[in-house]
Amino acid sequence: MYDKTVLDNGLRIVSSSMPHTRSVSISLFVGAGSRYEADPIAGVSHFLEHMLFKGTEKRPTPQEVSEEIEGVGGTMNAGTDKELTVYWAKVGDQHFDRAMDLLVDNLLHSKLEPEEIEKERAVITEELGMVEDSPGDLVNVLIDEILWPDQPLGRDAGGTKESVAAITRQDIVSYMGRHYVPENTILAVAGNVTHERVVESARQLLGDWSRAPFGAWYPVVDGHEWPRVGLRSKRTEQAHVCLATPGVSSVDPDRFAADVLNCVLGEGMSSRLFLEIREHLSLAYDVHSYVQHFLDTGAVVVGAGVDPRRLDQAIQAILVELEKVQRQEVPERELVKAKEFIKGRLQLRMEDTRAVSSWLGSQELLRREILTVDEVLSSIDRVTAEHVQRMAERLFAPGRFSLAIVGPYKDEARFRRLLTA
Repeated sequence: MYDKTVLDNGLRIVSSSMPHTRSVSISLFVGAGSRYEADPIAGVSHFLEHMLFKGTEKRPTPQEVSEEIEGVGGTMNAGTDKELTVYWAKVGDQHFDRAMDLLVDNLLHSKLEPEEIEKERAVITEELGMVEDSPGDLVNVLIDEILWPDQPLGRDAGGTKESVAAITRQDIVSYMGRHYVPENTILAVAGNVTHERVVESARQLLGDWSRAPFGAWYPVVDGHEWPRVGLRSKRTEQAHVCLATPGVSSVDPDRFAADVLNCVLGEGMSSRLFLEIREHLSLAYDVHSYVQHFLDTGAVVVGAGVDPRRLDQAIQAILVELEKVQRQEVPERELVKAKEFIKGRLQLRMEDTRAVSSWLGSQELLRREILTVDEVLSSIDRVTAEHVQRMAERLFAPGRFSLAIVGPYKDEARFRRLLTA
């Protein structure tokens, strides 16, 4: 599925040649995210990500940076998460060299001008304000704060308005120097290009990038009492809720059982939560679940938007569904459907060059091991009903739930009682 080369400076290059496509996707993954940040500079990874599109000596303005890709019909963007930052571009295969030159130029030669920093500080502040005005987004930020309180993993990757206001140019430059180094970076490429050509381009553009030590991430810290409830009081038409429990890490051998369990519960319109909470009880328009896998922990989260007058009923109904999957094995037909859902969605994603470059780069950066699609499909196939039930018993043990609510309420005590009943 892929080829791998490591340059003398430690930069890892992974690529997948897809000659049946007409595009190439290039991704630069850096081991830098909110888990790498001390409290006073919370949000610096995200701030830096924004700044690497603001101009270099070769392309002095943001407009010249964006026109380089948009001028050939390509797309370019970046994203900051808790454990990584990625910069990517997708172009027609004939423009591979142009996209490589641009991404590397941004990575190594961005000017980080003080005037642009102040402009972007205002933009990021507006971005954070958008989350505050979106209850559905805000409740997902709040549940992380409750699951992992008082530590980097529980913070929004964008930081806070206060921390963003305090970040200096020197903070950005110092942080970049600690984490943006060859051994902490992956170049992942997928599309109609050979591995040899990718390596040749990387040697020319990144071969002189100096090797240097790099910083580590902050491990998860627990010891707080359970259950945990957090309420953000807002006048909203709907109450938004996340019910969560600690999950399994990205290196846990049982993570595939957690993925299948999540699919049974809340992936798609034939999942248990959708059929019960929406179709049968008519308690919500949107109800779903998702899993998070981090390097040393994880979570399973159920989310819903509910009439504020019926929130207690919805929470109780969700808890009933979580209890059912602990008490009884998932029937074979339902298990097969869930596994085929996961496998099919994965296979469909892998037709896109950007998805393939992301698949390669993120695994190589975080795990230093790349599972092929076929290996993951086989792992999903090996999950049994017994595995799913054991995972449900492990994850949904009494007293281990957290609850985040955004809605028109004043007191969280009533919701705490639901978790301890």
